[in-house]
Amino acid sequence: MVNTAVPGVQRVEASDAAAALPALIDILLDCVAGGASVSFMAPLSRDKAQAFWRGVLDSMVRGERIVLVARDAAGGISGTVQVILAQPENQPHRGDVAKMLVHRRARRQGLGEALMRAAEQQALQAGKTLLVLDTASDGAERLYRRAGWIECGRIPGYALLPNGEPCATAYFYKQLA
Repeated sequence: MVNTAVPGVQRVEASDAAAALPALIDILLDCVAGGASVSFMAPLSRDKAQAFWRGVLDSMVRGERIVLVARDAAGGISGTVQVILAQPENQPHRGDVAKMLVHRRARRQGLGEALMRAAEQQALQAGKTLLVLDTASDGAERLYRRAGWIECGRIPGYALLPNGEPCATAYFYKQLA
């Protein structure tokens, strides 16, 4: 793993994928079990979480995305975020922030903020000047606003929480340069 300019946040490289996979799976399973609307319904099986992360890591190896991880005070991987670099040819300046996840045991320790700062820095280094994201979490919305992201809309009932209850999704953007 390669350290970023943000302490405690590292960029996953192809050679690190196998070692990072179990922690990434655990984070996703925990977030879904905790009610996060992150594309999966409860109960999420370990096999399904593993298949998701294998696809993400394969995409990373192809250069289509950046995968970042954050370490908690004990040194374990407890958070992750992705920057999707692969965009249509008329949007080479744009990236999507996806799957910003922090394990419940490591929340309120600054990992989310650190992950977002690192995602922005890594995106800028990759030539991206505009980032977009969507979220169904009020807690995450506060984090994004504090970090200077601008909400540009909300769609009610856009997704389902893991328990099947409909939830709104808010869209945010941030100009990096």
